[in-house]
Amino acid sequence: MNDDSNQTARVLVVDDDPLMKQMVVNYLEEHNLRAFSASGGAELTRQLEEGEPSLVILDLRLGQEDGLDLLRDIRSRSDVPVIITTGHRRDEIDRVVGLELGADDYVTKPFSLRELLARARAVLRRRAASAQVSEPEKGREPERGRCRFGGWQLDRRLRRLTDAESRPVSLTKGEYALLVAFLDAPQRPLTREHLLQATRVHEDVFDRSIDVQVLRLRRKLETDPSAPRVIQTERGIGYVFALPVETL
Repeated sequence: MNDDSNQTARVLVVDDDPLMKQMVVNYLEEHNLRAFSASGGAELTRQLEEGEPSLVILDLRLGQEDGLDLLRDIRSRSDVPVIITTGHRRDEIDRVVGLELGADDYVTKPFSLRELLARARAVLRRRAASAQVSEPEKGREPERGRCRFGGWQLDRRLRRLTDAESRPVSLTKGEYALLVAFLDAPQRPLTREHLLQATRVHEDVFDRSIDVQVLRLRRKLETDPSAPRVIQTERGIGYVFALPVETL
């Protein structure tokens, strides 16, 4: 399957297993993705400094290095999409922490190359879709001004979020779109399907994007993301923004 949004994509594969690394690179290349590789943190840093890739596939088990530390380092400098791979299906905690640190998706070893390719294409499609903000979409909200919730304030004209001490808090495009969707319907349960539509993210078989974005947004809004008080899970439905919202 060819996807126009993937034609110029550059995928960085980070794995210390030379056979696995080369196998993944070769498979991606065979399916029209430009792939290159790194064995660890030093090579990863050098590759990122030479030019940001379209996607990073990061193994969390890198010998003496901790893949989660590398993920933190990536997120400190870039919003590049990241798919993490873990060595065992029982390593659930690594997958959860990886998602909370900003990974976009995960696969567990042993995985099929076909599944990895499908997930890579899905993440690339979502990134391309979020980057293509049309003029009507840009003009949909600028006059709606500011709103306040629990000490936080969002200025929609400036797309600027500040905390209770008036310090700015950066948001990715996806996080901003999700926050606006919550602020438009506070204290009401919202389904994942509603949030996918509201944030204009394309859903497909491999899509975990809303849950990932919620994890990211919780890390920025919640005092304790593991016990959320702002964005709460509605079991069997989706999520609810629990705070009242005041329009200014």
